[in-house]
Amino acid sequence: MGSLDATSTSLAEDLQDLQLDRPAKGLKSVEELEKLTVDEHLSDIERSVYLLSSGQEVQRISVIHNLPDLLRDTESHDECMRRVVPKVREVLHLAQTEMQVAASSAFLQILQKNLVPVQNYSQTFLQTILNSVDSKDPDVASAWLDTLLDVIDLLPKEVIKKEILGSAIAKGQLAQSVQSRLACCRILGKISTKFEPFVIKKEILPVVQSLCQDVDYEVRGCMCRQLDCVARGMGLEATKSAILPELVELTNDEECHVRIAGLETVVNILSLLDAETCGTTIIPLVCKICQQAVQAEDATLPVVATQLGKLCHGISDNLTDEQRQWFIDFYKKLCHVGLEKNKASSRVTTPLIDKDRGSKESDLTDIFELEDKLVECRKNSAYNFPAMVLFCGAKQFKPELHLTFTHLCKDPHFLVRKTISSGFHEVCKLLGNNANLIQSDLVALLKDESIEVLRGVISTIPAILDCYMSSGSNHTVSESKSGPLSDIIPAFLASENAIFTSHNWRLQEELMRNLSCLSRCYSSESLYNKVIPILRQKLVKARALPVKVAAAHSLLKLTRKVKKREQREEIYHGLIHDFCHARKCYLRNVFIDICRIVIELYSKKFFKETFYEYLLELHTDSVPNIRLSLCSILPDLKRLLILPTDRGLLQQLDACVRKLLVSEKDRDVSDGIQSAVEELDKIHIPMQSMTRRNFFEQDLDDQKKEEEEKLLLDNEEKELKKEEEAAEKKKGDKRNLVSAKKGSENGSSSRIPGPRKGSRAGLSGSNSTTKKFLYPSHITPEDDNKPVAPLTKGAGTSNNKLVKSKSINCISQIPRRDFEELDSKEVSKTKIVPPGKAPGNKVQVNSNICKPSSGDSNINKKRVSSPKLSRLPLYNSNPNLHHGRPASPSLIPIKASTTSTTNKPSKTTRGSGIPAPGSAGTRRASVPTISTSRRGSLGGQLGTGSYYSLLLLLAWLARQLTFSALFPSFAVVFFFLHFSWNPYCQIYQKFSFQ
Repeated sequence: MGSLDATSTSLAEDLQDLQLDRPAKGLKSVEELEKLTVDEHLSDIERSVYLLSSGQEVQRISVIHNLPDLLRDTESHDECMRRVVPKVREVLHLAQTEMQVAASSAFLQILQKNLVPVQNYSQTFLQTILNSVDSKDPDVASAWLDTLLDVIDLLPKEVIKKEILGSAIAKGQLAQSVQSRLACCRILGKISTKFEPFVIKKEILPVVQSLCQDVDYEVRGCMCRQLDCVARGMGLEATKSAILPELVELTNDEECHVRIAGLETVVNILSLLDAETCGTTIIPLVCKICQQAVQAEDATLPVVATQLGKLCHGISDNLTDEQRQWFIDFYKKLCHVGLEKNKASSRVTTPLIDKDRGSKESDLTDIFELEDKLVECRKNSAYNFPAMVLFCGAKQFKPELHLTFTHLCKDPHFLVRKTISSGFHEVCKLLGNNANLIQSDLVALLKDESIEVLRGVISTIPAILDCYMSSGSNHTVSESKSGPLSDIIPAFLASENAIFTSHNWRLQEELMRNLSCLSRCYSSESLYNKVIPILRQKLVKARALPVKVAAAHSLLKLTRKVKKREQREEIYHGLIHDFCHARKCYLRNVFIDICRIVIELYSKKFFKETFYEYLLELHTDSVPNIRLSLCSILPDLKRLLILPTDRGLLQQLDACVRKLLVSEKDRDVSDGIQSAVEELDKIHIPMQSMTRRNFFEQDLDDQKKEEEEKLLLDNEEKELKKEEEAAEKKKGDKRNLVSAKKGSENGSSSRIPGPRKGSRAGLSGSNSTTKKFLYPSHITPEDDNKPVAPLTKGAGTSNNKLVKSKSINCISQIPRRDFEELDSKEVSKTKIVPPGKAPGNKVQVNSNICKPSSGDSNINKKRVSSPKLSRLPLYNSNPNLHHGRPASPSLIPIKASTTSTTNKPSKTTRGSGIPAPGSAGTRRASVPTISTSRRGSLGGQLGTGSYYSLLLLLAWLARQLTFSALFPSFAVVFFFLHFSWNPYCQIYQKFSFQ
């Protein structure tokens, strides 16, 4: 217990000591406030001088930051240069690091903005910069050196030669410190491009050669990196004689750091050298460097892998076939380095660790460092793979680099796979039509478990799909199941599961946004069934708001590509139901973002017809944040309106704003609606007459969107018509085949002639717009609108199998009526009078005249399921007994168009049916009448001819039963038995036989 108490006491004391270093909390003292107080009546110059003299560190830094602003003012410019700038230079001698960095930045801004003439700048600010470069603080010296290098680019050549060149050469002497010699290397490299070649040879080249032979490897490496600039200033000949020997020696330096700098310089000066120099000096030198790097496996190996792409591209024109093949084989080795030696190295080092425990940590460190170098080498090789494809050529990709590419895509380290996935689109572009070779590799990357690997390929998937679509496979997935996209797109969609299991919402957003690119390679039906459900799900369930917005953007963009109108409307109604009318407030807030996207992607007309009113409904939302978000979109709604067409929508908008202004109680919403009203007042609503002239350029994009939407509707209507015509043609051919087959089987057993093959009233079926009557053999469909004259004795009797009786009239002598096609619109408005309520008029009829009877046996079964009076031939319930007078209205209104014998149009009442006997539609001089005891019954006295007509009707119905018209025939029978006898006579006249 005692030890615990002592430990707690020591901890408390340590904490107390830490508290002593912290500034005391509370208000500042009166003395501190007095030190920070400055007289308000002082000018800017006087205040700056006062703060630089007696102010605190923070106040001095503030003055230095504002120094460019003081010099910009023309009135105080001269006084600032005379009083403030000398004070700043004086303060900088003893200033801390923060003030020194602030001064270096301010001095550079002064020269960049030309606030001071160059001569004045070189006499004041430049001298301070050159003196501060030799500061003992490395951070301060580095800051001022960077400022000096930037200033050299802005100064003229004369000032550089006079003020900077001598100082730089002096810093490069061997007696100077390493820091000064390093600064000299960078300054000489910067000013070498400013002078003529003879000046460089005379003044700069001796110092450069001396620094390349410096005893410190850091100086040799720094000077080696500046040889590129020196060589460009001297020219080709001087470079070959003076620079190349130094460069070759530096690439063979004993220090790895210097060899790396030499390799980088070789790559940079390739464009300067000629073909002879490259062939005789550079290529052998590069091959030697590569071989040494592979053998040593030191720090130069990752650098070689990084620079190999540029190197091969720079010397490709000077290589022989053997040398080209050597570089390709060397690249393959770099891509596989370390994969086979990991197990062997672990086996070798295990016994060493057991023997010598003291060297355990150092051995493990060496192993990890070597493994990191090898992984970095493969990663850099994967980065250079597009350059090597360009070097090798697309035709040689399959035999040379395809297997290597597959190994990189399946590398055990995720960094290598991430690098190759990030450059996958570049490889696809270079391969062109041969991009199908790496299809399986892309699928493997899309199925990778690493989020970093998926990020690389997901970010470039639009470019990859474009390459596949343009590489000789311009078809969608649904059109060719064996195409290259048939495996890629499902894997792309499946990657959504792995991505959304992570917490990387930026990658989720990128995936949702890139799903919109599938519109170019997926059919409309596939988009609706596979892609859009994913977007709708993430739009509701995604946690991050940017992911929801990206999903909404892709969803609305893909919906424009859906061809079926029903599917598009279902998506729009789903958005309104799931978001605008949602119970959760954050979903209703998403609906406002959805409306912003709709305004961006769709036409103004579409938004006003679909989302406008639903969006304004949110002004009554109970959550203030929803009303606040609505206020921000109100100006956009007003920009959509055009008068006088949208006057009603403008009134709704004004009512919404007025209600928010009057009844809003939340402070933030009140401020939001006030800001919205101010912006609304600035928006001018164009008139429709002015739109075409003044606002055509602004609405050009909107007109294009509206035309695309109209074109989508027109294409949908055309496709529906084509589908209907194809279905009707197929159905008609099938029915014609069935009717022809049944007619050939039963034609000889019946004496009643059936419908001809191919006729419009046969069993083949017809449209709802075709006539529904059977035509005798002597009547064509074209004669249907003409009055039919009674047949003569020899007319049409050659094919009639009925025997004419002497006691009754022939069927062919029964007068026929003209029938008209029923208007579907008038039928829907017709009210059928029940038979029991029909007036029971008694009429005397000649018993020698049969009652016409008819029935439409060709009614489709679908129509029989709900029998309507409009499906049967029309008739007049009250026959006209007075010759020449119009008939009374019938049960079903039709369009009557009959011609009289005098060729004068007859006057018919609205809704009149078939012309009654004796009207203007008949050719017979007189029509016999019939007498019935009661309407709707068969109990009246009927003549022999009437019973014979009934038998003929039943025989005709029996024949129809043989053609499998069972249900329609029974329906006709029951319908006829339900009504009076008089309609039978009129209907039967239409079905007279020859």
